[in-house]
Amino acid sequence: MTAIDTRSQDLSQQTFKMNDAEFNRHKEDVTKINHEMFEAKDVRTPRQSLGKDDFLQLLMKQLAYQDPMAPMEDKEFIAQMAQFSSLEQMTAMSQGFTKLSGDFSRIADMISGSAATGALGKSVELTNGDSAVQGVVRAVTRGGNPQVLINGNYYNWDQVTKVFEE
Repeated sequence: MTAIDTRSQDLSQQTFKMNDAEFNRHKEDVTKINHEMFEAKDVRTPRQSLGKDDFLQLLMKQLAYQDPMAPMEDKEFIAQMAQFSSLEQMTAMSQGFTKLSGDFSRIADMISGSAATGALGKSVELTNGDSAVQGVVRAVTRGGNPQVLINGNYYNWDQVTKVFEE
């Protein structure tokens, strides 16, 4: 036996113990490595619904791994394609409604802004908390929430309750 073999044999017979400081340091190192490798990576968040891509992936897997001796019935395949088509149409409708909702919001902002501009030079009454304020509209700001200048103060247009003809 060589010196290296004897030394490795001697080490295998010994028991090594760490003191508390070494143990805690190694525990921190292991925790840090585990965090970097497993927790800090892209964490997958579960979804409650499946999309069209998920449906297609499932269908492709089902076709790829079907039993060649008992392939999928054509009726089943047609039914799944009909479901996919319905899913596509519902997705398109949902996107259309979202866009339409944004359009309605912009139209409402424009109407509100034009109503405030139409009140320029007219007497108005508005509520400011528990009190009522009356005065002539001297200026109007633009935007989604227009404001009117009355008696030297700006108020939100939605606070105006009455507009009087001059």
